[in-house]
Amino acid sequence: MSTTESFAPYLRQALRLAKKGRYRTSPNPMVGAVVVRGREVIGTGYHRQVGGAHAEAEALLEAGEKARGATLFVTLEPCNHHGRTPPCSEAILEAGVKQVVACHRDPNSGVNGCGFERLRTAGIEVTSGMFSDEAVRLNWRYLISKTEHRPAVTVKWAMSLDGKIATAKRDSQWISSPAGRHWGLDQRERNDAILVGIGTVLDDDPSLDRRLSRAKRPNLRVVLDRRLRTPIDSKMFDIPGEVLIYTEELAGSAQRLQDRGAIVVHLDQVTPSDVLIDLHRRGVQSLLIEGGSTVAAAFIQAGLYDRVAVDCAPLLIGGSGALGPLGGAGFDPLSAAPRLDRLRCERRGDDVILSGFRKRCLQDLSAKLAG
Repeated sequence: MSTTESFAPYLRQALRLAKKGRYRTSPNPMVGAVVVRGREVIGTGYHRQVGGAHAEAEALLEAGEKARGATLFVTLEPCNHHGRTPPCSEAILEAGVKQVVACHRDPNSGVNGCGFERLRTAGIEVTSGMFSDEAVRLNWRYLISKTEHRPAVTVKWAMSLDGKIATAKRDSQWISSPAGRHWGLDQRERNDAILVGIGTVLDDDPSLDRRLSRAKRPNLRVVLDRRLRTPIDSKMFDIPGEVLIYTEELAGSAQRLQDRGAIVVHLDQVTPSDVLIDLHRRGVQSLLIEGGSTVAAAFIQAGLYDRVAVDCAPLLIGGSGALGPLGGAGFDPLSAAPRLDRLRCERRGDDVILSGFRKRCLQDLSAKLAG
């Protein structure tokens, strides 16, 4: 197989396979693989869940002896180190594959070009860079975590058509439709942790939990609470999973919150940067910010966000005192206000879902990893 045009159908198939693991692979990436001999697909696989077989191993197992002299198409550079599973590079060599076509390099410090180098040294033809944009979009959370050394951040809110997230009296349940709320719950399944400010806790007493049973384990619930005002009878503490509270005070309530199961972390300043540094240290790869307006604005103002996702409901709230989605001082002049890339629009029931990425977020990743 020699022409790059003929690679496209198999890489697209590998990308479709990779998506099947979207809820259960974290902190690993989603990966799909297809083994082709001549023009016949003889093996397929994808990484189903963390700790399970990698996509390449699954596809090669299905191909069996037919893999000798075949081409392996894979969405990400094969690993070359021992982790929960043996190196995929060794499995490829043992299978007798002659050519590997991958979408892009894996920036994980345990891989980062070593997989490609191992294969090339053994005489296998390696090609990378095709469908890099699509593969980067698939694994953007993983890739940002590895390249930026912080969790990938999605800022999410639900608002009325006139841009309000609550009435002047702070009534916000429910702005979104049932289908829109289901979409919001799905976002929780795709992210390792969810974060809110103390205002959201005091106003809404949210559970912040996963409810769709798609992810393998409970999410981490994170509260920014500078003065440690989180009530000890909050619903969060009645739900399985960890609750992490960042504070600038260690008042008497700290012990009571810890007795309720909370992890209370003292920071000199509860800033977006310091919070992300600590979450990354704890192994959090992706973070969903759900409120409130002050918290969302702080992360956006600091440039520490990657994606914005908005549920826009066909509702008119009005009122000069009604809350908008972003508080704080805002951006001035207008030329300083950030614009988003890759804007998408989709329907969920009566609601419109708008989502986009921080300017050049995906393009820069693709350019960095294509080689």
